[in-house]
Amino acid sequence: MTGSSIPTVTGPVESYVAIGDSFTEGVGDPGPDGTFVGWADRLAGMLAAQAPPGFRYANLAVRGRLLGPIVAEQVPRATALAPDLVTFCAGGNDILRPGSDPDALAEQYEKALVQLLTRVGTVVVCTGFDTRGVPVLRHLRGKIATYNTHLWALADRHHCPVLDLWSLRSVQERDAWSEDRLHLSALGHERVARRCAEALGVEAAAPSSPVPPPAALTAAPSLPAAGPRSPAAARRDDLHWARHHLLPWIGRRLRGQSSGDHVEAKRPELLPL
Repeated sequence: MTGSSIPTVTGPVESYVAIGDSFTEGVGDPGPDGTFVGWADRLAGMLAAQAPPGFRYANLAVRGRLLGPIVAEQVPRATALAPDLVTFCAGGNDILRPGSDPDALAEQYEKALVQLLTRVGTVVVCTGFDTRGVPVLRHLRGKIATYNTHLWALADRHHCPVLDLWSLRSVQERDAWSEDRLHLSALGHERVARRCAEALGVEAAAPSSPVPPPAALTAAPSLPAAGPRSPAAARRDDLHWARHHLLPWIGRRLRGQSSGDHVEAKRPELLPL
């Protein structure tokens, strides 16, 4: 299934609010000033290019957030802002937790979706990535697929467009991911923004502000070169990743800490882009 099977937006989008976790905040895609850009900011640039003057955008996403806090904190705020469009990407961090239940998560997601639709013109439902090629996370593929199936069903039930990340083959390439293998690179974020624009029926012929020019959309320099690797090189890459990214991530989980502790939303107000 792809986003094109769900009704797209009608008319120009004049206001957009993004809610979610590190994926929507844009982690892995640093801008010139050190703040993250990310696919939602890039999508906002595409929408602004086609909207009447005065297009407004807010990004409430915060890295590390679980579905519960997103529903409790970001959903009411987005509902109160009553924009034309909301992208709702949440639940991925919950799926990573042992013992999480994708059925229960989907029920919680749907209640929040219904709340958003009381005031929001269009809500985009976001599926999870296919992790079959990701060390450790490949073992969660079944739970992600179950959650995605629920998301497709509720999107159909509530007539919402879908940002289908599971079938987006271009983000299964190594250059679409940052060194930590958990967050997209600038190139990956650009590909997601274009997929979301496609799901909305929005023209995305060229990036626009605040999107960097295409020449800047390259993979992180620290990523290993694309192409075949020897088994020894693959093991070295995996050990480097485990030492510098996986073990610190596990340590935070054991300590009950989050990368988003003490982090505020980067665009909390619905303001002109």
